[in-house]
Amino acid sequence: MSDNARIGAAFRDRFGTIPRIYSAPGRINLIGEHTDYNEGLVLPMAIDRRTSVAAAVRDDQRVRCYSTAFPGQIEFRIAEDLRPADDWGNHIRGVAACLARRQFAFRGADLLIESDVPVGAGLGSSAALGVVVAYALLSLSDEVIDLIDIAETAQAAEHEFAGTRCGIMDQYIACLGVEGHALLIDCRNLDYRAVPIGSGDPQFVICDTMVRHNLATSEYNARRAECESGVGILRSQRSDIAAMRDVTLEELDWAKDLLPESVYKRCRHVISENERTKHAAQALEEGNFAGFGRLMLESHESLRVNYEVSCRELDLLVEIATEIDGVFGTRMTGGGFGGCTVNLVAAKGDGRRGRAIDPAVIAKPQGRCLG
Repeated sequence: MSDNARIGAAFRDRFGTIPRIYSAPGRINLIGEHTDYNEGLVLPMAIDRRTSVAAAVRDDQRVRCYSTAFPGQIEFRIAEDLRPADDWGNHIRGVAACLARRQFAFRGADLLIESDVPVGAGLGSSAALGVVVAYALLSLSDEVIDLIDIAETAQAAEHEFAGTRCGIMDQYIACLGVEGHALLIDCRNLDYRAVPIGSGDPQFVICDTMVRHNLATSEYNARRAECESGVGILRSQRSDIAAMRDVTLEELDWAKDLLPESVYKRCRHVISENERTKHAAQALEEGNFAGFGRLMLESHESLRVNYEVSCRELDLLVEIATEIDGVFGTRMTGGGFGGCTVNLVAAKGDGRRGRAIDPAVIAKPQGRCLG
């Protein structure tokens, strides 16, 4: 039985009607970590792990939602003054509330959610959920759908109902990923271009630490606050600075004595990471995999030392990977404090030391994003 047939049958058993089925992908970020909320550059890639929603319209302005991963059913009225609650349904409430605030006319719905994107692994599970629920609610109501609106709505729901002040990278790649490509996204103006990866050798491999640290959200928000603090201090020296994107490393070092040490380190990571991302996109386009791998390793070291979002388990995976024949580069991916590493590996024997590895989990560039 196909995935769509299975989730469709489960929906009919629970709600008694025939659904439409939608899905959105998870993602890995190849490089450009913690730069999106600093109006910087990112290079994510959608992967072949997806969050699917079986959905059917209702006529009573109620949303009923069941997940195969969490207990209980979430239910609310669209017209309610929706607020975060102490359960798994905040992304659904948040999407509904943000769509209503943006004056989209959408109807009630029954929703059944199924996902193989690991929660808390740094693979964009919450973005995939928010994006696909927003898309489903608008599609069921025959609303005109703009993918940028979908991404911005899902991001707003994450901010207001999940408490994570994320950038827009995860939602953007879930909406706009291109098969066989990463997206180089400018998070200041939301311009993007597809960067070809190719379907042959080498390939990106995801390794999951299986560690889920509870402090990830609070520390993520703290890092963002530190960057904003740094921008405020630097703006006192140069009034046209709007974000860390506008500062060079030379300017940062000149102003080092004005900044608390931790703020200086956070700023240094963001500025240098933007440069790495720019060069990494060029290396990928040129097929310079050794150069791309070196930039991945530099990124991880900066995340470990300057941004301080790695952890013992992530560092161990990076250390192990660097000693394996066929690995060009490796780094943590996602917010940090657990989750996954992404590794660029040779599957046919043209890696660092010439011998291929046989990866168990290969991240395939996904083309069918929303669907």
